Amino acid sequence: MRRTLAPRVLAAIAATATGAAVCMAVTTPQASAAVGSATGFASSNGGTTGGAGGQTVRATTGTQIHAALCNRASSSTPIIIQVEGTINHGNTTKVSGSSCNTAADVIELKQISNVTILGVGNGATFDQIGIHIREARNIIIQNVTVRNVKKSGSPTSNGGDAIGMEANVRNVWVDHVTLEASGGESQGFDGLFDMKNNTQYVTLSYSILRNSGRGGLIGSSESDLSNGYVAFHHNLYENIDSRAPLLRGGIAHIFNSHFSRINESGINSRAGARAKVENNYFQNAKDVLGTFYTDQAGYWQVSGNIFDNVTWSSRGGDTNPAGPNPTSNTSVSVPYSYRLDPANCVPDIVRQTAGANKGIRTSNGSCTPTSPTSGPTTPAPGPTTPTPGPTTPTPGPSQPSGTNLSIGAGSDGSSKASGTSYGDVRDGNMSTAWSPSGATGQISIKWDTATRVSRVNIREASGAVGNVRSWRLLNHDTGAVLASGSTAGVITFPATSLRKITFDITGSSGTPRIAEFETYAG
Repeated sequence: MRRTLAPRVLAAIAATATGAAVCMAVTTPQASAAVGSATGFASSNGGTTGGAGGQTVRATTGTQIHAALCNRASSSTPIIIQVEGTINHGNTTKVSGSSCNTAADVIELKQISNVTILGVGNGATFDQIGIHIREARNIIIQNVTVRNVKKSGSPTSNGGDAIGMEANVRNVWVDHVTLEASGGESQGFDGLFDMKNNTQYVTLSYSILRNSGRGGLIGSSESDLSNGYVAFHHNLYENIDSRAPLLRGGIAHIFNSHFSRINESGINSRAGARAKVENNYFQNAKDVLGTFYTDQAGYWQVSGNIFDNVTWSSRGGDTNPAGPNPTSNTSVSVPYSYRLDPANCVPDIVRQTAGANKGIRTSNGSCTPTSPTSGPTTPAPGPTTPTPGPTTPTPGPSQPSGTNLSIGAGSDGSSKASGTSYGDVRDGNMSTAWSPSGATGQISIKWDTATRVSRVNIREASGAVGNVRSWRLLNHDTGAVLASGSTAGVITFPATSLRKITFDITGSSGTPRIAEFETYAG
């Protein structure tokens, strides 16, 4: 594969540093959560809410971030970590606990869920320290800077990725961040925003990626095609040599972004990838869209883009640029509504809104920046309304009929409260119940072979009815969200064959007590 040396990247870099104070404080639940809500694929598959509804913790070191994760009741207990100051190798150590799996010299979000990392105050800078998301879901990272992460030389972190995701990652929203390097691979840097090994339902929005040989990728090789459903919008790619981004398989939606000084190649769709590319502004750049460095073609649907001083290579061999007059060679539908700014205002609206420490402002769809509203909100439908995607099934009022498949099955879950048992949810006895060790947790029913299920009945114990306030029903085999809602009861969803189904309690008004987790084929 072609190696990027990034001579023009090096010529454009100026490094800055910020100081850090040392403090850690706990504030009230639900205070200062992530601002706004995700647009794009992170809003699909049940949505991305991060740590909404959980405790808020302040951290000024990497060790304190890890401690906040490890001090939760379980690995899925929602938490909002407010970060201020500089996170670096000197203040990031491994912390151990039953609800975390951390490591020194990297911010490790591994085998966990329901977490928000939010830069506050004078700003949060991760200096030469990468953020690694692995076997995790429902993660929000907002209003932070990650800079100069290296894979070779000294010091190294996160394989050289500023933010890297891999191994069965679902629902990540990265918003209003600044990701920057100081050169290319020969200087020790790798990608700014990489997704590998079955990473899906991701949105990168209102962010800056600059001064790097490699912007980022979806898929680590031509055989890593399990990634996709990624949206990129209102981002600035500036002084990037290539991979802005590189797409291997899967679907990407790239809109309202400003690409400036793309030195070798930009959106590189290959190995069957399909990209919806609309209302972007490409400026002073080369080969901003096409299939490059491979003979395995990718595809694109284009509309509304502006190409300002863009040069194109001649087609031949492993070089297949979309220009000089890009036309669509596929069609891509997306399962969410979104607002499109006209391409001619994209440089200005991105300049005013993208990146950390910009006030987390967004566009109103008419080229005007708007101030944020705290807390998750429901995006207003924009002028473009694509084909509706999966919807959350409404719990049915009637009790299911047929055989309760949970009887005789197995069960497990997250940490349980004293005196309760996982088996209490599958014994047919309403007088016994399982409770998580905290306000949230997971309980699963499992079988030795794939079992077809289309209806679940979550029966809360007497005296605890209504305590479950928010939940997700998961296909544990794949991580897919089958349904989500705010009250327990009968839940219907498209018939699915699986070996393990999980009821994930993400919010409660009192101690949850699940007497029966019934499963039915129809």
